[in-house]
Amino acid sequence: MRSSYTFMRIQGIRISVHFTWLFAVAFIALTLSEGFFPAYFSGWSTATYWGTGILASLLLFLSVLVHELAHSFVAQARGLKVEGITLFIFGGVSNMGSEATRARDEFMIAVVGPLTSLVLAALFWALYLATGNGDSPLVAVLFYLGYMNALLAVFNMMPGFPLDGGRVLRSVVWGVTGNLSRATSIAAWVGQAFGWSLVGLGVYQILQGSVAGGLWMAVIGWFLSSIAGANRRGSIREEWFQGVFVDQVMDRDAETVSSGTSVEVMVREYFVQRGIRAALVVEDSRVVGIATLTDVTAVPQDRWAEVRVGEIMSREPLYSVGPDDELGAALRMLAEHNLNQVIVLRDGQLLGLLSRAGVIRYLQYSWGPGDGSG
Repeated sequence: MRSSYTFMRIQGIRISVHFTWLFAVAFIALTLSEGFFPAYFSGWSTATYWGTGILASLLLFLSVLVHELAHSFVAQARGLKVEGITLFIFGGVSNMGSEATRARDEFMIAVVGPLTSLVLAALFWALYLATGNGDSPLVAVLFYLGYMNALLAVFNMMPGFPLDGGRVLRSVVWGVTGNLSRATSIAAWVGQAFGWSLVGLGVYQILQGSVAGGLWMAVIGWFLSSIAGANRRGSIREEWFQGVFVDQVMDRDAETVSSGTSVEVMVREYFVQRGIRAALVVEDSRVVGIATLTDVTAVPQDRWAEVRVGEIMSREPLYSVGPDDELGAALRMLAEHNLNQVIVLRDGQLLGLLSRAGVIRYLQYSWGPGDGSG
């Protein structure tokens, strides 16, 4: 069962919703129809409150999508690949195919999101004022969206990684020190502190009687703190690989197989006889996909002879790195997209394959008992 559903593409960017998004829409609609709107706009029917709450909840996530599209468009303009945007229970996230390689690019990509939310807030407030401050559902929705977009801009600019403000902080430290790992570690420490502060504030609100709001804030704080902690640990590991490049670790004899080869032949001659876990699939000397043991398990064994590799291979996204990329950045790509291997290209030409197993072998040979480091 898929956890996310893609419903459209904008400028080549997949727009998806995670199943948890439904819970967020329902929760926000509930709090609006039962609490926020009745408190500020009286005299409506129950159906009107609920209809307005659902509409406002959906439009809020549309605002979040516009916020994320701003990040993605600037990233594309800066030469970065953007795989997609996913809306989920805590908002939205842009899935970058690669990380910024310059502090300046990181700063521009991060800061444009909150600025976009501020522009949306100003737009909704202007429309709200133009309506004459009445008590119709339209006025209520404009009031809510203006308020929430302003709040989103301020919240996202808090200097806690992985919020936009944390990424801005990281870009500044990165630009000053020239050390991305150190900048990530500092921004992540601040992010953890900010996350636990939200947890504390949420607990305080619960004790004051605001159970729903306090619980929601505590969960968000825990979520942010967890991600910041994972990034901090990742930055420490990346320091191990400073000065090490993909070219030093990759497998130059990457196995390739034709898309017309049967699954049976690939399993027997590649996976069994040669002991590999993945093979690059080529058509007319071009890499068009990658076939792995995981892909094979989806095919019943009695059909291996008739099914072609091109039918089961993973076509996209086909992630790649360059031979001159730092190994730490390549490992970050493997971790972010839960990959076991990634192809190595230079000017579109296949040079090899970088795998987790290859990195482990490198560590064993470089830092083994006989390396003199003990």
